[in-house]
Amino acid sequence: MHVTTTPTDTQATAPTAPHPADVDAPATAGETGSPVHGYTPAKDEYLRRLRRVEGQVRGIARMVDEDVYCIDVLTQIAAVTKALQAVGIGLVEDHLGHCVVDAARQSPEEGAAKVREASAAIARLVRS
Repeated sequence: MHVTTTPTDTQATAPTAPHPADVDAPATAGETGSPVHGYTPAKDEYLRRLRRVEGQVRGIARMVDEDVYCIDVLTQIAAVTKALQAVGIGLVEDHLGHCVVDAARQSPEEGAAKVREASAAIARLVRS
């Protein structure tokens, strides 16, 4: 699972961990019985990518502080935006493949509710 992104790279891809529907994971984890989220198998990859984004944002702040050329700053903002979008898309895929599928297996009503919830989240992601 290797993703190459550089500060000027404006294309990023979602993590390529096994899809949650393909992993035989229990429905709950830990002693508290808390639900396993769809992104759990790729959690380390998501955290790695978010830390990279965090570093890129600090770099952008430094660029502004150092009065770097506007277009160069905007290029970095575009790269960070794409990286965050890729994380968001990965989370949507994981949610659909795990949470929505599990709810649909429980009952048509629960499945429909999760689909509505996912649709609203996708709409927010698209508008951002």
